[in-house]
Amino acid sequence: MRSRGLLIAAILFVGLAGVIYWSNKQKAKEESAPPKDTTPTVISVSQADITKIELKKKDGRDVVLEKSGSDWRITAPQTWAADQDTVNGLLSSLSTLTGDNVIEQKATDLAQYGLAPPAETVVIGLKNGKSKTLLVGDEAPTGGEVYAMAVGDPKVYTMASYNRNAVDKSVNDLRDKRLLTFNQDSLARVELSSKGQDIEFGKNNQGDWQILKPGPYRADGLQVDELVRKLKDAKMDLTGSEDDRKKAAAAFASATPVGTAKVTDASGTQELQVRKDKAGAYYAKSSVVEGVWKSTSELGDGLNKTVDDFRNKKLFDFGFDDPNKIEMHDGAKSYFFTRGGDKWFSSGKELDTVSIQSFIDKLRELTAAKFVDSGFATPALDVTVTSKDGKRTDKASFSKQGADYVARRENETSLYQVDGKTIQDLEAAAAAVKPTAAAKK
Repeated sequence: MRSRGLLIAAILFVGLAGVIYWSNKQKAKEESAPPKDTTPTVISVSQADITKIELKKKDGRDVVLEKSGSDWRITAPQTWAADQDTVNGLLSSLSTLTGDNVIEQKATDLAQYGLAPPAETVVIGLKNGKSKTLLVGDEAPTGGEVYAMAVGDPKVYTMASYNRNAVDKSVNDLRDKRLLTFNQDSLARVELSSKGQDIEFGKNNQGDWQILKPGPYRADGLQVDELVRKLKDAKMDLTGSEDDRKKAAAAFASATPVGTAKVTDASGTQELQVRKDKAGAYYAKSSVVEGVWKSTSELGDGLNKTVDDFRNKKLFDFGFDDPNKIEMHDGAKSYFFTRGGDKWFSSGKELDTVSIQSFIDKLRELTAAKFVDSGFATPALDVTVTSKDGKRTDKASFSKQGADYVARRENETSLYQVDGKTIQDLEAAAAAVKPTAAAKK
């Protein structure tokens, strides 16, 4: 009896050990397996393979996009240039469209999900001639989700509403709204006719803006860049009706010209005219797109300028670079400062960092109040600044005129009127430059 009991116990022990071994092995297998996909994929396609997109709406306002070279164009309902950034966002959304949950594995009644007919159909044309189609239906009762499915896949998914918003684009969303389509990187010339003046800007060998007309002047690069930015940002307002556009064209015809800008890049020249009516509204007409468009006061004010608004009023051009050498003659006083590495010296003595930097800052910010036609006589002050390792030399002379000064840069005919207090501050900063304090023993 006892032997039989031991045998049964042994058999049970072996069986239990087998169960434990299998359980541990299965657990290890499950732990080592990759996690299950919790975000099912509705559509997956390589973005580079997409050559055509058809956005079919329930209300019939369909839009067709087709790739032409490296760019995209709208080909229906009419042919227009497309906003490349908006199209790229659409492509990115369509390339991998994920859902939240699978609602039904093999759906037979699609109408209950708003998928027969769908609220929107997206047909994705591929370069191999095949296509993939996405159907977007009603909102799910849970809120924040919509029903969706891919043609050829019997499953119905829910996906986040923002995915529907990403592909639900109208023709106005996708149109290129720019009034000027120039390439800013290859922009070589800008012309502006405003306030009875014809102004022309070009770039020198260093890529800096210069004023070519009405005379060869130094340009304030920031002001020219701001003009270019406003021209680049000028856009059509597509929210109005066709009747609104007819009214805009009539208003433009009788409005007062504010300015005309021409931009020239590698592809050619484009023109934009801006006018202002008696009520203060601005209208723009471009050589790139048809029609007249309501514009903004920002664009109008940006074009309503004279050449002096774009001239460089700074007396010295070293900008944010540290000069290498400064020489200043102020009556009987003379100053010679030379930089070596990170330190400044005068007559072989190292200079106090704070005092010399204060003087340099005064030079850097020395700005004319306005341009004048005459008044320069015998110089009372001369300043020469050498920078860019000796490659740039700026020299300016200052003549006293009443309480102020008239300045002239070397090799220039332009005259700059400088506030007298500004020169007094510069003289005081030069006199305050001192040797560095000796280190204590």
